[in-house]
Amino acid sequence: METYNLQDDSYLKVLRPLVEAYQAIFEVGDRHIRSMGLTPAQFDVIAELWGTDGLTAVELSQSTLLAKASLTGIIDRLESKGLVERHAVPRDRRSMNVKLTKAGIALHRKCFPAQAKMMRPYFERALSQHDVNVLQKLLVRLRDSCRKR
Repeated sequence: METYNLQDDSYLKVLRPLVEAYQAIFEVGDRHIRSMGLTPAQFDVIAELWGTDGLTAVELSQSTLLAKASLTGIIDRLESKGLVERHAVPRDRRSMNVKLTKAGIALHRKCFPAQAKMMRPYFERALSQHDVNVLQKLLVRLRDSCRKR
């Protein structure tokens, strides 16, 4: 059996730094989001609902990084905080449309810019605008490649 030397694999050499960068970004963002009274999952749902007339749970699970199974509990908690409301979807008794309330819209207007402002310096210290443009394209290509299975 042939041995495989991972040290020489240029593609795998990028994997660990990529995961470590994700973890570092998540930790910094998580602390800030929680300081605003939200979980990262709640923040993600509010961000996705922003600027829409509402989304179904299926649409939310496709547009967020959340599993559909955990989405119901997240929506329940946001609803209990008065940040979202559910409405029946006409002609589909099984679906509910989730929409931001006025309080949810106000919270987004406060939290989302604050989060972006807090995160920006981490990127600016490490990346030029050109780097950001290239990295965004590369990450999308990598994501799309993984999704093609």
